Amino acid sequence: MTQILDYLALCGIYAERKSVYSDICELEHFGLDIISRKGKNAGYALASRTFETAQLKLLCDAVNASRFVTEKKSRELIGKIGGLTSRHNARELNRQLYMTERVKSGNETIYYNVDTLHGAVFAKKKVAFKYFEYNVQKNKVYRNGGAEYVVSPYALTFSDENYYLVSHYEKHGNLTNFRVDKMENIRILSEDAEDISKVTPENFKLSSYTKRLFGMFAGAEVSVKIRCENSLVNAVIDRFGRDIPVLPDGDSHFIATVNVADSPTFFAWVFTFGGKMKIVSPENIAQKFLSAVKDVEKIYE
Repeated sequence: MTQILDYLALCGIYAERKSVYSDICELEHFGLDIISRKGKNAGYALASRTFETAQLKLLCDAVNASRFVTEKKSRELIGKIGGLTSRHNARELNRQLYMTERVKSGNETIYYNVDTLHGAVFAKKKVAFKYFEYNVQKNKVYRNGGAEYVVSPYALTFSDENYYLVSHYEKHGNLTNFRVDKMENIRILSEDAEDISKVTPENFKLSSYTKRLFGMFAGAEVSVKIRCENSLVNAVIDRFGRDIPVLPDGDSHFIATVNVADSPTFFAWVFTFGGKMKIVSPENIAQKFLSAVKDVEKIYE
């Protein structure tokens, strides 16, 4: 109580013990879970908060692990998360492992990019922006000859530790994905976005679209059968979900039917498992995979 009175005095508030006791009772009546401890180490503490410490640690870990959040923004966010708990617990959060060796985005405007794009999706307005990549000198090189892209934004999705904008780019005539941390000078235009139903097949679902992509690499959708050793069942379910058809094929293998984008990144995923996974059908996809493997073999000859 002495510490409370001293702190109030520092704030220019002078109070008596009885009035503070009464205030604490009012706070408890209001719903705050205040616990009091009597005896030698008497004191007061807020027992429960909106977030438990374990939940805040989980949020800090997510910030640390997010590649698209820069190192500076990561530290700022963790500091603000610490403001949601007591000073003691905040110090604990600051001791959370910070992945200094982890590759982080260098785009400090990522927060504002995401916020602007969410606003455009909600308002159903087109957006304009510049899009860049890096050359071997590690310098930015703007695509599209440095001119702005103008697209109809439909959704923001998170894949392979990066944010992507799913949109319709008229030049490509179908859905195109842009990495948000490589977008600059984003502007919401007054022009209405194209209705997604007019630029996608019937019964199209964004959730299904993003699930079949690897690394957000777009390509023609195709139904593929893959034959796998039983040890890979968790890897397949983790990637495609529990709803995919899975049939036993002998005692040690199974065949799964999955819808994927015909893309090099899908082939790279299959290759990850070596001889434990095989593309069974369609034949043209199996041959494209085999051709890709032979192309890799040639550069090592």
